[in-house]
Amino acid sequence: MIKQGIFCIMLLGLLSKPSFSADEFALLESERIGSLRIGLSDTEVKKIIRCPLKQGAEQFWAADGVYHQEWRFTGCGITVGMVSEKKNSAQSISYISINRPNTLKTLRGIGIGSPEEEVIKSYRTDWNREESQVSKSFVAGSLYGGLIFGFNKGKVSSIFLGAAAE
Repeated sequence: MIKQGIFCIMLLGLLSKPSFSADEFALLESERIGSLRIGLSDTEVKKIIRCPLKQGAEQFWAADGVYHQEWRFTGCGITVGMVSEKKNSAQSISYISINRPNTLKTLRGIGIGSPEEEVIKSYRTDWNREESQVSKSFVAGSLYGGLIFGFNKGKVSSIFLGAAAE
């Protein structure tokens, strides 16, 4: 059910940019940051992350027809976007964002502080050169559903998994 909402976001991206294929979203489905993944339930998120939680307001987005809420785990450097089909109901992860002081790593071993060269080596086959900016960001998959690494002084300063554009 919730995955339909997530894929609705991705489909909106497909409609506005028809050159994308379903395979470009494979990374979105398979990738993990630590134990966190797209679609993980709110119950599981609370079991995995042991930092203070600040929840934003639930907001209905007409673009995808689901409720969105941002969860910030203060002190852990983790923010997750949560979605649900109904207000005040079970939610699941729609995006994951990490920064300092977080120590989680992707499935390919990339974390905050990893060198840009390691990102390129590890994600070369998924590299979206058109949407990446040398020394600023590396997009694996696409902005419509993928993994985005931000850089500062040649090192990973942020990692985002999800749809960064509609």
